[in-house]
Amino acid sequence: MEYEAVIGLEVHAQLLTDSKLFCSCSTKFGAEPNTQTCPVCLGMPGVLPVLNKKAVEFAIRAALAMNCRIEDRSVFARKNYFYPDLPKGYQISMYERPFCVKGWLDIDLNGAKKRIGITRIHMEDDAGKLIHAGDFAQAQSSYVDLNRTGVPLLEIVSEPDIRSPEEASEYMRQLRNILVYIGVCDGNMQEGSLRCDANVSVRPRGREKFGTRAELKNMNSFRNIQRAIAYEIERQVKVCDSGGEVIQETRLWDDAAGKTIGMRGKEEAHDYRYFPDPDLIPIAVDAAWVTQVKDNLPELPGRKKDRFVKDYGIPEYDAALLTQDKLLADYFETVIKEGAPAKWVSNWIMTELLRELNAEEKSASECPITPGQLAALHRLIEKGTISHKIAKGVFTEMYKTGRDAEDLVKAQGLMQVSDDSEINKMIDDAVSENPKQLEQFLAGKDKLFGFFVGQVMKKSSGKANPGLVNKLLAQKLDQLKK
Repeated sequence: MEYEAVIGLEVHAQLLTDSKLFCSCSTKFGAEPNTQTCPVCLGMPGVLPVLNKKAVEFAIRAALAMNCRIEDRSVFARKNYFYPDLPKGYQISMYERPFCVKGWLDIDLNGAKKRIGITRIHMEDDAGKLIHAGDFAQAQSSYVDLNRTGVPLLEIVSEPDIRSPEEASEYMRQLRNILVYIGVCDGNMQEGSLRCDANVSVRPRGREKFGTRAELKNMNSFRNIQRAIAYEIERQVKVCDSGGEVIQETRLWDDAAGKTIGMRGKEEAHDYRYFPDPDLIPIAVDAAWVTQVKDNLPELPGRKKDRFVKDYGIPEYDAALLTQDKLLADYFETVIKEGAPAKWVSNWIMTELLRELNAEEKSASECPITPGQLAALHRLIEKGTISHKIAKGVFTEMYKTGRDAEDLVKAQGLMQVSDDSEINKMIDDAVSENPKQLEQFLAGKDKLFGFFVGQVMKKSSGKANPGLVNKLLAQKLDQLKK
């Protein structure tokens, strides 16, 4: 039987506020365990939460960027469950009255566009973090760090519109891109700033009724999201084909083993005994505030991509790749402002820069070459100081050392040879040293012209001006033909 996957993603995005959602404790990552807490985020008796206004503004930004309808009235609720990293015994979230609903996000996968619905976006505070010594299943001891407790989150819940692991990964990329562009989340999945749970089920193709779903957790990269969902789809298909029944459960992704592992039965909403938080009044967002936030939204990735194609004349594929990372898009435009032509900058970033960054799994923010340095490299090529080929080697050294192109060129004696007499001497030597090839060329084997160009470039150690070599060599060989 042929099956179809039905996938929905629940994404938790940590907001870039300086303080937590209901108290003034710092949200800075990497502090010593349990040093960024207070009676409010620890849930001590008698304390009262105070809502962070900046977090609400960030929620408005996200709602507008993802085409959601902001509700007239949203209500915080207590989500009750017990776990060592949840000191209050409940999480402050939203249930029946979320912040916004009915949005959408477009993805483009291999040229095919698809719209993924967004069910809701709501605010909630984060739980702490458990640290297990050794393998999770056989941990001898566990530690709890409550620094993250109370950090503001947006939970973004998609419709079950995703049908493949590839679509899920691309949706996650686009979602992360938007959140980073609008400045509400840094998108750092390794540090837990952006986390994803996936609800996965399979059904016979053509059937409308959904299958029983499993919720996948512990996915902290686009690659892991794709691998985990692919594994889970295959696992569920095997269960169905063997006559078994998929059970509703929560499963962890084990990256080392490359498989999902059953963790616990999947909870339903009633298991959490939601009720409105009595310490927090409902949120009613002023329409004028929404308008103000909308007017100040930055250019979003899709619009930036279209502008790059129109204004800079670069291919749509290049524009899409450059705008997937806001910092990379900013880098691209800054190099242009420094004087380099757009098409050259695009090509150089796509081939040279991204190769170096990807090899080290770094982002544009970690690039050791400044936009000004890259533009200066182009000026050396444009002036004829170095050839395009030598520029590639210079760029590699710039990336490794952070030094300016001009300094490297001078230190290594890489200046391009553009003196007619010097190049003519090398041409004379190349012609006289290869009489057999010269005879064949004069007999009509024109393809050997490239052979002689290569010989001249070899004699110059690649430093001869290629354009000048071609011009002077053509003149020399034409004279010999006569």
